[in-house]
Amino acid sequence: MKEVTMPALSSTMTEGKIVTWRKREGETIERDDILLIVESDKAEMEVESFDAGILANILVGDGESAPVHTVIALIAETEAEVAEAKKRSPGGSAAAVAPAVSAPKSEPAPPPLPLPIAVQVTSSSPNGGNRIVASPNARRLAGELGIDLAGIAGSGPNGRIVGEDVTRAAAGRTASPPVAGAAPPPPVTPPVAPATAAGPVAFSALQSAVIRNMEASLAIPTFRVGYTIATDALDDLYKSVKTKGVTMTTLLVKAIALTLLKHPLVNATYTEAGLRKNAAINVAVAVAMEEGGLITPVLRSAESKDLYTLSREWKELVERARTKKLQPEEYTTGNFTLSNLGMFGVDRFDAVVPPGTSAILAIGASKPTVVVTGEGHIAIKKQMQVNLSGDHRVFYGADGAKFLQDLARLVEQSPQQLTL
Repeated sequence: MKEVTMPALSSTMTEGKIVTWRKREGETIERDDILLIVESDKAEMEVESFDAGILANILVGDGESAPVHTVIALIAETEAEVAEAKKRSPGGSAAAVAPAVSAPKSEPAPPPLPLPIAVQVTSSSPNGGNRIVASPNARRLAGELGIDLAGIAGSGPNGRIVGEDVTRAAAGRTASPPVAGAAPPPPVTPPVAPATAAGPVAFSALQSAVIRNMEASLAIPTFRVGYTIATDALDDLYKSVKTKGVTMTTLLVKAIALTLLKHPLVNATYTEAGLRKNAAINVAVAVAMEEGGLITPVLRSAESKDLYTLSREWKELVERARTKKLQPEEYTTGNFTLSNLGMFGVDRFDAVVPPGTSAILAIGASKPTVVVTGEGHIAIKKQMQVNLSGDHRVFYGADGAKFLQDLARLVEQSPQQLTL
């Protein structure tokens, strides 16, 4: 009898949620068949079977969670093993259903090593096979309201079904058409129920992961440095490349990457053994998720790629991030993080240094501002406020200030370097 365990889909994953089993109890399965879809802290991934046989007992069902390496199902080779597997209860052990056998004492076995998993990206189409693409919140609401997701057209990215789609479907189902010739029913005054406090809403796997990371961030001794950067030259450059698919995000990432080349210490990472000098400049960008929480897709080796390549990669990363199709290395390998709230009109804010990195740059909106020039003249220039939060174990305030000074010089005086 073979055990199927909850896979560890990333280094930060401690618990997984089963979105749906693709195979049902009693079905014969072959090696490499897709068994189930698991939601990790940042993505939904298909998990393949490493064994052939009969799926005898599913111990953790759809919508349920379990710690990594927990047994979630049993695969039998014979019908006799199927009957034996049926006796296994969630959280039980094979020894609990086997006949008691006297065995000599031995040294305790080491904990099982995590099995490698084969991961494939699921289809983002609403009708991609029998896979229904829906957010965890939509699945929860559908279960509570008794709504069949197969009959709902999603309004989210790539046809993803979101909670509002399920709510609209439920409202449409409750409205029944009037019967011809029938008298309208008398108005009914619903009884007034005493007000009760709403129960807590459970955090999603993504939100729980963000919470754990933010709690870990509290252990980082952080300092902050602010700077004002004029953006007129950058805005002019953006207007000239926007039609070619270049986004402001990739312009900022490229500017940060080129500046980090001059300040490798700001791109370093703290470890208990000492500083780790990172050869590649991997810039992570914070992206808000639909159901709450955020994820940080990474533009790797940003210093060596041109704007157009970065823009294409960024578009693909965001699309797969919204539908939870990122691979772990695409959101866990950042060395420096960018958080931009300028599109919301935010003037300035402080960001929290993510664990595993040493710095994050918070960027506010670029706004016309009355300034006094070096010649003493009054002028109007567009300016944005940036705040750098840094790990004081890795670099110091002067290092952060020099980094911001060089970043401002690049953006204000020679933004054309970003196109080289």
